Amino acid sequence: MKKVSFAVVGAAALALAACGGKGDDSLGENVQENYENAAENLDAAADSTANAAEADALENQADALREEGEAKEDAIDKADVNAAAVNAM
Repeated sequence: MKKVSFAVVGAAALALAACGGKGDDSLGENVQENYENAAENLDAAADSTANAAEADALENQADALREEGEAKEDAIDKADVNAAAVNAM
């Protein structure tokens, strides 16, 4: 799990570095999609385990990743809007 989280955060950091505050909504969508893909991997692992408690824990982690991805997408979108407002002054 830590490797997946590290990879997702790394991908998000690279995407943010490439942004430049140009109001590009696709950046936020890409970050959210990375989190969604990681969550889907956790869901698949939950489906393949025979241990119900472990499956529940994996599904909870997947849900948390989805929520985090959505929050990061919103933050990126808001940062782009704020960057545009600052540049307009």
